[in-house]
Amino acid sequence: MNRIGVDLGGTKIEGILLSSDNKIIERIRIHTKQEEGYESIIHRIVKLINNIKSISVKDCQIGVCTPGALDIETGILKNSNTVCLIGKPIKEDLESELKCSIAIDNDANCFAMAEALLGSGKNYEIVFGVIMGTGVGGGLVLNRKIHHGRLFIAGEWGHQVLYPNGRECYCNKKGCVETYLSGPSLEKEWEKNSDEFLPLKKIIELYNNRPNNYYTKWKNEFLSNFGIALSNVINIIDPDVIVLGGGLSNIDFLYSDGILSVQKNIFSNKNDTPIVSNKLGDSAGVFGAALLN
Repeated sequence: MNRIGVDLGGTKIEGILLSSDNKIIERIRIHTKQEEGYESIIHRIVKLINNIKSISVKDCQIGVCTPGALDIETGILKNSNTVCLIGKPIKEDLESELKCSIAIDNDANCFAMAEALLGSGKNYEIVFGVIMGTGVGGGLVLNRKIHHGRLFIAGEWGHQVLYPNGRECYCNKKGCVETYLSGPSLEKEWEKNSDEFLPLKKIIELYNNRPNNYYTKWKNEFLSNFGIALSNVINIIDPDVIVLGGGLSNIDFLYSDGILSVQKNIFSNKNDTPIVSNKLGDSAGVFGAALLN
């Protein structure tokens, strides 16, 4: 059986056809056109899947990677940065149009699945995949299967509380990891300290390894929060490897100073959990979707 994966993003929808041994047979990208609304997105996904199915000479299983997560009680999508999807029964509607069952999961779980089976975590049994970008998320893969947990919140380290009574989070709690380690939160912190707004990438380019009091303070706080938050994950899950993804995974010092910050907070004399960069990059979502069961 071949596998179809679809990665639904804010600006593009990518589809892939994989053989049973995970070789790429076809790969197609189209625009999401979210300004045209929910029904248009459903139509575009269905058309893309049907086009890919027509190429396959074998039956296909279908998986879809979405921004946001399905509510386990209602089946509607929540917490999506593609706003027109929020509150919609996307799995039910796609299955109705396609006349078949599909697997669907969020982008963090699909990232973790792809990296565990095909990427930097493929030689490990317990893989924690981290996304640090516009938001902070994660996915846990145990023995080649996504572990969702009883409440389907496994891996959501971005909403563990780092500082009680800390910064307001959209989830209605205070002090969540996401409010300290996401790209936007780090940019806001830089602006607050320096009275200068810069994109995160530019902050690193301009000031890393150069004397600057604002940058030293900002970096030290960043590393401290990273170390505490990720060591909490290790202390609870004890994964074989952690794979970093998202835009912040391109920051080199996370693999040196960042690892040291994590290690000093681990509850073990042997504090050598591998923390590695991803292998699949932006392709992880579509591969992970194809690998969903």
